[in-house]
Amino acid sequence: MSRWFALIPLVVLVALAALFIGWSLQRDPSVKPDALVGQAVPETVLPMLTGDVAGPGHVDLKTAGVGKPMLINVFASWCAPCRIEHPKLMALREQGVAVVGVAWKDDPVATRAFLDELGDPYSMVLVDREGRAGLDLGITGAPETFAVDAMGRIVGKVSGPLLDDAEIDRLVDAMQAPPRPLPTATAR
Repeated sequence: MSRWFALIPLVVLVALAALFIGWSLQRDPSVKPDALVGQAVPETVLPMLTGDVAGPGHVDLKTAGVGKPMLINVFASWCAPCRIEHPKLMALREQGVAVVGVAWKDDPVATRAFLDELGDPYSMVLVDREGRAGLDLGITGAPETFAVDAMGRIVGKVSGPLLDDAEIDRLVDAMQAPPRPLPTATAR
């Protein structure tokens, strides 16, 4: 009888594996969770990258755009897709688009070396060494980019490297769009 009890965990494990496989086959991998789109940028205070050290200045991610539209790009020096998207970020800077970089789980010395090697497309770089902003933004990895309007509201998101020009244009257009007017009372 005790041999049958020993098989119960194995049966449960096989059943859970079958459920997971069934779920993953029905899931559309092109659909990315955009939980924060439509919400305000989370209040997360991070040190600014100064040379190759974090600080001494600190900036709240929510107010990093100073009342202007911006892109928030979460990147890291160790991230291969971040290197691939870097020329697109440099082109955005040339177009006058404000991009705030968040160096996610990266050493400031490595971040500075990365930017010195490839160029610095960011209006400012914030250091998220512990990954706190990444958690607040709900990222799944680097790179991820958020379009933020002048009111500090996230209006678009791309998970993965920015490579497609149409997708980049969609983000830039979303952050530049004027805020919707407040509803007015209808005449009776």
